[in-house]
Amino acid sequence: MSDTTARPDLLSWTCPAPLRDRPRVVMGHGGGGAMSAELIEQVVLPGLGGLVPAALTDSAVIELDGTRLAFSTDSFVVRPLFFPGGSIGDLAVNGTVNDLAMSGARAAYLSCGLILEEGVELDTVSRVAQALGAAARTAGVRVVTGDTKVVEAGHGDGIYINTSGIGLIPAGVDLRPERVAPGDVVVVSGAIGLHGVAIMSERENLRFEVGIESDCAALGGLVDAMLSVTSDLHVLRDPTRGGLAASLNEIAAASGCGVVVQERAVPVPQPVAGACAMLGLDPMYVANEGKLVAFVPREHADAVLAAMKAHPLGGEAAIIGEAVTDHPGMVVARTGLGGTRVVDMPMGEQLPRIC
Repeated sequence: MSDTTARPDLLSWTCPAPLRDRPRVVMGHGGGGAMSAELIEQVVLPGLGGLVPAALTDSAVIELDGTRLAFSTDSFVVRPLFFPGGSIGDLAVNGTVNDLAMSGARAAYLSCGLILEEGVELDTVSRVAQALGAAARTAGVRVVTGDTKVVEAGHGDGIYINTSGIGLIPAGVDLRPERVAPGDVVVVSGAIGLHGVAIMSERENLRFEVGIESDCAALGGLVDAMLSVTSDLHVLRDPTRGGLAASLNEIAAASGCGVVVQERAVPVPQPVAGACAMLGLDPMYVANEGKLVAFVPREHADAVLAAMKAHPLGGEAAIIGEAVTDHPGMVVARTGLGGTRVVDMPMGEQLPRIC
């Protein structure tokens, strides 16, 4: 090879799967998978010392003067700001309301922090604010405090939003993965993968034969319908970043139970399945913003499923598996061909910046 032959610039290459031993933050650290957990456990928690409870969940259950409350906070950095089925404003409300609902809480109040990039059009800010307000009214919550900051042009994607929320937990409700027991039935509230594919299609200007819209919605009413059947639900999760696979793995690890999923029972819409097949994605790992997964004692499963199906957000609810004593802490899927595959915790995220 002569000295004049062009050589690839190896220093500019990047690994598509972020390495776990990097000294700097990479996109995979924000994906809600194994790398996110390592960042929290190895970097953040040591700095906080003993100020954080042992159980890390999307919302904290706290007691104040004899009243049980759920408290949660979330930040939203989705790109693009508007997508089929919603916007960053809808996500900012529904994401926090849903985190509270997964503790069984009825969301009451939200805070809202806006980080605006210099140069963003005021009409865009107005559209986001209107979407946020409409979502709050639909969810039955009030935005009671907030903050606004502006960063220099080029240091943001137009708008970032942080919301925090607080809600009351009804007496007798105790939702946590430690309560999961072998024999519990796993129920998902509907079709998975819609939000992540909708974001991807808008971001990459992809068009499919059937339009795909985000499932972004507030789940508090659906949870109320489930709890009206029995307060003895064991755990709820909304499978956002990392999708259904991440939520199931978190529950399996925390409970010490194994989880078996019947792959064909998982409701995957044909457009989502087609898009994932074309792009090499697994629907089990694609984000959702209006779905939940529940572990329900077997004796209550049929009644809870019926209540879910009677609710507008649970019409496609389905039983997809069960908790077992085998392979503790591990999730496996039984395929339609009779085989079994391990459903691992995702390392990072198939689609970054989806919420």
